[in-house]
Amino acid sequence: MAPNTERRIASVKSHLESKKLERTQPMQTPSPTESLAAERANPSFPIRELTYYLDGGEEDTKMNEKFMFELERDPLWRMDDHYNLTLPQVRERTLAKLRNVLHCLANESPEVFHKRLVLMGLVDPAFYTRLGVHSGLFFGTIQGQATPAQFEYWVKKGAMALNGITGCFAMTELGHGSNVAGLETTATFDEATDEFIIHTPTVTATKWWIGGAAHTATHTTAFAQLIVKGKNYGVKPFVVQLRDPNTFNLLPGINIGDIGKKMGRDGIDNGWIQFTYVRIPRQNMLMKFAQVTRTGEVIQPPLAQLAYGALIGGRVTMIRDSANYAKKALTIALRYAAVRRQFSSNPKQPETKILDYVIHQNRLLPLLAESIAVNFTSMEVLKLYNELMHKLQNSRPDQDLTETIELLKETHATTAGLKAFCTWNCLNAIEQCRQACGGHGYSGYTGLASMYSDFAVQCTWEGDNTILTLQTGRSLISNYLNIKRGRNVSKGFHYLKKAEQLSTLRCPGDDVASIANLETISEAWSVVAANAVKTSAEIYEAAKAKGISKDAALENCAVERLHAARMHSYGYIFNKFADAVRQAPESIRPVLTNLCLLYGLNTIKENAGEFLGCQYFTAAHLSIIREQVNHLCLVIRQDAIPLVDSFNYSDYIINSPLGRYDGNIYEAYFNLVKANNPQEPVPYFESVIRPILTANYSQTEIPDLEIDQE
Repeated sequence: MAPNTERRIASVKSHLESKKLERTQPMQTPSPTESLAAERANPSFPIRELTYYLDGGEEDTKMNEKFMFELERDPLWRMDDHYNLTLPQVRERTLAKLRNVLHCLANESPEVFHKRLVLMGLVDPAFYTRLGVHSGLFFGTIQGQATPAQFEYWVKKGAMALNGITGCFAMTELGHGSNVAGLETTATFDEATDEFIIHTPTVTATKWWIGGAAHTATHTTAFAQLIVKGKNYGVKPFVVQLRDPNTFNLLPGINIGDIGKKMGRDGIDNGWIQFTYVRIPRQNMLMKFAQVTRTGEVIQPPLAQLAYGALIGGRVTMIRDSANYAKKALTIALRYAAVRRQFSSNPKQPETKILDYVIHQNRLLPLLAESIAVNFTSMEVLKLYNELMHKLQNSRPDQDLTETIELLKETHATTAGLKAFCTWNCLNAIEQCRQACGGHGYSGYTGLASMYSDFAVQCTWEGDNTILTLQTGRSLISNYLNIKRGRNVSKGFHYLKKAEQLSTLRCPGDDVASIANLETISEAWSVVAANAVKTSAEIYEAAKAKGISKDAALENCAVERLHAARMHSYGYIFNKFADAVRQAPESIRPVLTNLCLLYGLNTIKENAGEFLGCQYFTAAHLSIIREQVNHLCLVIRQDAIPLVDSFNYSDYIINSPLGRYDGNIYEAYFNLVKANNPQEPVPYFESVIRPILTANYSQTEIPDLEIDQE
């Protein structure tokens, strides 16, 4: 035996013998419930006040609690048996929930119902999508793009409350996703009959991923190229009936199918639609912005994008969803981390909570800060969107729409970039939380695997994230160049006015106090973002100077404008968080300040090269920043459980034994698994297992093969 092998065996033997001696004195390990209770013993802030601030006020918190209580008691919303349901069962239950909530849709204000819907989405994302497709996309398109007379007509027909009409939203095509202008479906005006002919000319023009189309929709808002007298006027929205509401038969010229298994959200029946010369009345074109008269005259809006203002709402919703899903995932991972014990350097002490390990704190606590940053950002973006919708809904063709158009451009650019940035980061947060739960995170019963699958679609629907980020980058270049030409820009881009001055700024000091404060971090992000925008704009201008087209020049700086949009989003979110800190009640301002500092400094650490490149921070500064991130994680760790408690999600909403409020995770986990998997006879025992058990694999002689010889 080799000497190294002998030494290793001796070492293992010694280790095992020492462990045997150590265990002669049994360790007194606190129970999981005791461990979690200890975390709540001395919070540094009033939890309830932070809850109110995160929710937007005490009234909103109490409304959320009422909705959570109602859902938990509703038999249709039972979630502890959904793990093993078949696809038809999942879809049937989803629609049963929808039917049961229609009275709320009909009788509650849109604002109140929207808050109810947000919580429903945290419990069942597929239901949220199913109802959201009708109310947010189908009816939202009618609401945003119909004339007053058209809107009144469709409301009376039942489009608002699913009274005889179930809607879907037919924009995406098999061969065309984010490039709406490239859609192939046509809507050709027939002046003789005063009708539009909706047609799918190719396979790639097939409407695809259409939620609700496969089984339930009676109508759709279809986006198609408007063709009048042989001229193409671009993509416009049309209301097309798909099925007879009484017989539910498909109407002539309508072909529909199910697109089948997806990564998640199986409760929504996504389908495909093909139109074969389907005729609809001229008034079924939604004409708030573009109109077609009886004689075939086409009146275009002053800005084509006005017609898409209402569609920005989906992006606003996804920014808020990013905060909510991240908060739910972090509640599970942090409560588990405060209960789960692993290893100990002292055999006489209980094993260490994994939340007490520095590496675990660095893994989860910056994500906690990020979720709160996005929470406050979503509130501000919602205000921006509501202001835009108020202007759009009250605008008239004879008005000066300059201010509305500028607000639309700012809202589009802001929400496009933030939708991408926030959904990407939330998906990462969910996955990090799943991995932080170790092997249990892989179990479907602990909630994080399905959360990842259900949320992943947010990164590609309603605009692929990369394409949306590029759109924000394009807007940043445009605003930068407008400033150079002496034009005014929207307030969200005002920092670009100082791009030249920002490029010369340096960190105001070399000590912690000079670096780790809200003002310095805000300035640092402005410097980096402005520099990235300036670089991308210079590459664009250099390309244009060579005589190439605008689109080709933009493509030439695609990598740089994608980067610029990301840097802009970092700064935007940090500044919204900092604003919320400054406006917070004094009792919760210290803990929010620490979280904001952690978010700002950790994102700087992750993008250290950008700050070195701009020379705003030196290597010595970044060393201090890394130390401060560790320090802030240690400080915030003491409040980690009170912070996730402030999210105020009930055990029903969390729907994970690992994230239980009382910490009794192991017993709850075991009971849930046992209840959903009763031990029964194996159905494939006779067909597969018995033949394996009874086969003779020990035969030593292999018979000769008989080979035909001529």
